[in-house]
Amino acid sequence: MRRAINTLLAVAVTSLWPLVARASLFGPEVEESIADVMGVAVLVIVPIIAIVLFWVVHVMPEKIAHKKHHPQKDAIHVLCLLSLFFGGLLWPIAWLWAYTKPTSYKMAYGTDKHDDYFRDHADKVKAGEVTDDKLAQLSAELDHMAAKGTLPTDLESVRYELARLTEARSAAAGLVAGG
Repeated sequence: MRRAINTLLAVAVTSLWPLVARASLFGPEVEESIADVMGVAVLVIVPIIAIVLFWVVHVMPEKIAHKKHHPQKDAIHVLCLLSLFFGGLLWPIAWLWAYTKPTSYKMAYGTDKHDDYFRDHADKVKAGEVTDDKLAQLSAELDHMAAKGTLPTDLESVRYELARLTEARSAAAGLVAGG
């Protein structure tokens, strides 16, 4: 008896199932439009995103070198561009180069900063955004570079400008202290 009831229940449940099984909640037209959108995304949007990510990653060493005022940032920039054309093979070298501290460069030229570093700080000094200690450090570095004979002509003018501003600050401090 129990077996008969189970069989009847099984037959009743299976008879309630639809005759056509569907794998989706949507109709065929909706499924087709979803597939079209996914196809466009895979063929157009994903490659664009991949190219942008590839570019961003390959420009990172250049950005790091610029931020750290690496004296060889122009060469790192060229290596980053070459890496784009060689499929990224040179990128690890550019990355390592951007993070190295150029000690031999400092021994040869008297500084481990790019010339832009001094130009940027000269503008900050003119705007009054640099402390006297930083001004003295910049002047000392430029004097050291000039003593080695490796100071470019545009940095020579920055050096004289910093010396003039240092004298003007000293004179102003003397007037304030004395008056």
